[in-house]
Amino acid sequence: MNKIKLIYEGKAKKVYETDDPTLAIFEYKDSLTAFNAKKKASLQGKGRLTNLISATFFKLLQSKNIPTHFVKLLDDNHQLVKKLKIIPLEVVVRNVSTGSLCKRLGVQEGLNLDPPLVEFYLKNDELGDPLVTEDHIRAFSFASKAQVERMKQLSVKVNEILSQFLLERGIKLVDFKLEFGTDDDENVYVADEISPDTCRFWDLSSSERLDKDRFRKDLGNVLEAYEEIWRRIRE
Repeated sequence: MNKIKLIYEGKAKKVYETDDPTLAIFEYKDSLTAFNAKKKASLQGKGRLTNLISATFFKLLQSKNIPTHFVKLLDDNHQLVKKLKIIPLEVVVRNVSTGSLCKRLGVQEGLNLDPPLVEFYLKNDELGDPLVTEDHIRAFSFASKAQVERMKQLSVKVNEILSQFLLERGIKLVDFKLEFGTDDDENVYVADEISPDTCRFWDLSSSERLDKDRFRKDLGNVLEAYEEIWRRIRE
């Protein structure tokens, strides 16, 4: 499978057309960004780790009958994926209060959320990816009612699968972001990536942060945290 043309470059990945119009190639970059790319850095080897970690999570989800865009790993920095029409929403599932939730609502950090909190955000960097309600989504046709219900259903199921998988490896899944896309038949798939860039992972014993919060909060040892996640989940 060959790269034909660069069709999109985001903060963490490049996306290429291939000689198969139904497939695309993701190239994971070594870049680190936070606060809608207001804070930036580069860390050699980070792209490899996010690629391998994300592929592992996608394979796990597929083994549990969750539809994802993942097709196969190509090498340490590239993976082959289904080409989808991306729904312009991000779904965040929160198991523990932290981050923007605490800042926005003034709630204490570390509260267990049962059932998990499911939030929708408009996928728009220029607007700061604002929180939106289901009424907003309906009013402005960001997604259909059926798509919203399917995204919620899949997000909750993904949370159950990943939480249990990580718990067995001494990791607490604090929260995570999912993106979704549709194929030509309007089937909904989990898309983008699942990695320490898009999730919060805390060590179960020490509550040490093993994700991009180490970069956001200037805690250091960012690559080491990503390597630790990879060490614990690798097959």
